[in-house]
Amino acid sequence: MQTTAQHTPATTVRLDHTAVLARDRQLSAEFIAAVLGLRVGAPFGPFLPVDLGNGVTLDYYERRDEPIQPQHYAFLVPEERFDGMITRLEALGVTYYADPHHREPGRVNRLFGGLGAYFADPSGHNMEIMTRPYVRP
Repeated sequence: MQTTAQHTPATTVRLDHTAVLARDRQLSAEFIAAVLGLRVGAPFGPFLPVDLGNGVTLDYYERRDEPIQPQHYAFLVPEERFDGMITRLEALGVTYYADPHHREPGRVNRLFGGLGAYFADPSGHNMEIMTRPYVRP
């Protein structure tokens, strides 16, 4: 009996995946997975995915021979998991900051009634964890 994968058509626009350029895809994927308490998936072609658990993957793509333009990636995380993420950053020896310009080391922010922090990944991307979404006009 042949089975086919079931695909649910989209009813709204949502992000499915994004490619994240990295000098070392394994190192970068394992880093963010460790910080966020996730796991690295099996390679998919040239990509190494990290499933964020909401149907969205970060697909790490290795680029060693060209400079990588740093990007910003912000993760809305459960408040009860935030302190664990900070603890894992400290255990990895990674400095976190209260601000996106990395001027307030070792501190978290309390924007919009939540908690937030910024840190660099191994390829220089500016990562952010936050427990409340930004209030937009």
